[in-house]
Amino acid sequence: MAYTRPFDQDDEYRRDELIRIIEHSVAKLTLQELEALYYDMCTKNYINDNY
Repeated sequence: MAYTRPFDQDDEYRRDELIRIIEHSVAKLTLQELEALYYDMCTKNYINDNY
């Protein structure tokens, strides 16, 4: 599934659509792939475990 919507849509709609695409893709990952993604995102400070 690719992001193909026109760029004239409002930012909130585009953001929601991108989140849905990412969630769908992440749901298909194996445990090992999820752990690798988690580690990568933590090292780049995209994830902060101290909510």
